[in-house]
Amino acid sequence: MLLEPENTLFVRGATPVLLLAGAPVHDALPQLSAPDGAIPLCEGWSIVPRLTLCVVDGPGDHGIVVPALAAPVVGEADGGTAPGDMADWCADAEQAGGAVVLSLDRLPETLDWPALLSSGSTRGGFLPALA
Repeated sequence: MLLEPENTLFVRGATPVLLLAGAPVHDALPQLSAPDGAIPLCEGWSIVPRLTLCVVDGPGDHGIVVPALAAPVVGEADGGTAPGDMADWCADAEQAGGAVVLSLDRLPETLDWPALLSSGSTRGGFLPALA
């Protein structure tokens, strides 16, 4: 299933993050509880981060494709508001061996990580990258 790029936000960092809004896989992803900041592994899920398309693949028929080249990317600097580059996000994911994928009802106005990780409505976790 295709997820429109405006419903995503790629955040650069040592462990890159992909935020999804209104994703059809939301209910299939595990409930996230990481108040201490330790992101759990999403068992049975993987990510294929590529410059043009990013694939989030889950168990069974669960999965989405994001037209990554058209999606917004922000840097870790300036509180996550500085524009970033998709090639750099993909390099971050390669170095980290995957990415954190967080599924939300809607994208946040500001990146408040403690709130996102302990909201009770966020789903997801760390997805290992497939080679």
